[in-house]
Amino acid sequence: MSHEFSLTSIPDLNSRYDIYGAVHKGLRKAGCDLLGRLGTADFQNAEETGFLIDDLRNYLMLAASHVNHEDDHIHVALAAKGVSTVTLDEQHDDHRTAFHELEELIAAWERAQPLHKPGCGRKLYLAFAAYIANDFAHMHEEETVTGPLLWRNFTDDEMLGIEMRIIASLPPEKSMAFMRIMIPAINPAERRALLGAMKRDAPPEIFQAVIDFAVRPGLSARDFAQLADALKLAA
Repeated sequence: MSHEFSLTSIPDLNSRYDIYGAVHKGLRKAGCDLLGRLGTADFQNAEETGFLIDDLRNYLMLAASHVNHEDDHIHVALAAKGVSTVTLDEQHDDHRTAFHELEELIAAWERAQPLHKPGCGRKLYLAFAAYIANDFAHMHEEETVTGPLLWRNFTDDEMLGIEMRIIASLPPEKSMAFMRIMIPAINPAERRALLGAMKRDAPPEIFQAVIDFAVRPGLSARDFAQLADALKLAA
């Protein structure tokens, strides 16, 4: 699926609720980090590369979940307003094909004899790079084309409701996994807004778990100190 877009026609993204922003930033950063690691990996070192493969599978699981969340909640909401999501649905089908092909390449590396592991690793690296390129173009289209469609058809409160239904559908471990990739990828103001709302609305034990297992490990000491000061977190 090809993507055509203009870099000069990006809408004002600061004026309305951005349902895509934080999760897309998380997927972009995590994907780029993984692509860099795949590029420098010693694929003959099965033990060392095994940790990378685990992280890659975790990323692909989150990416697949994200696609399903958009299908089940955002696309359904748009369709109820009479807005076609055919192009987005086709792009998501392309993603599912890529997830299957990447898993096959991972399995091929795992089965390969040591002499052939570097070649299998290179195929995996190139395939993941192609997936990332396609996904980045897809996310750009969602944020610059689908986002304005949402703004024309839904109020900010309605879009927040869609996002809350997505969050409510997640099991705790998957919700935490998404937070781990999102928090380091968003800017300080976005962190304060996201975590400030969570501090206000979530049960205290849930909020503290997010701080302990997603926020603190994902930020530099300086960034965490600034966030803790802004949110008045306990030391």
